[in-house]
Amino acid sequence: METLSRWERALERWQEGLLAKMSRSGPVELVEALQRECDDHAVVCGPKRVVVPNAYDVELSEGVYGELTRRGCSVGQVLTDSLLRHAERNGYEWAGPLTVHVTWSREVPNGRYRVAGNPMAHIRADGFAAPVVTPVPAPVPE
Repeated sequence: METLSRWERALERWQEGLLAKMSRSGPVELVEALQRECDDHAVVCGPKRVVVPNAYDVELSEGVYGELTRRGCSVGQVLTDSLLRHAERNGYEWAGPLTVHVTWSREVPNGRYRVAGNPMAHIRADGFAAPVVTPVPAPVPE
C-alpha cells in the first residue's frame, strides 16, 4: 500500500510539473482554484453525504490556451484527475459524471483563468436526496 501511495504522489508531482512547464498562469493556482470551486459549492445532504457539482468550466486566457494546445497537453484530463483525487480525499460525491471543459476567452477577468462549477443541467434535484437502499433478498435454498 505504501508503494502505491508513493507512486500516486510521484504522478501528482509529474502532472503539476507538466502544467508548470506549459503554462505561465500558475498551474498550482489553477488547480487550487478548481478545488476551491468544488469546496465552495459542496452541499451537505446527510451526516455522511456531501454532494459537489460535476461540471466545471475553465476559461484560460488566449495565450495560455494557445500554448497548451500547441504542445498537445491534455490539460482537461490533468485537471479532471486532480479534482477526482481532491474529492476522494474529502469524501465528496459527484452530482453526476465529472467533466472539466477547458476553453479560451479574451475576457478572462484576471488575465489568466476563470473557473466555474455547476451540476449539469440534466441532473434533477432528487439526485441530491439520500440514496434508497434496497435490501438484497436472501438466496432461496434449493
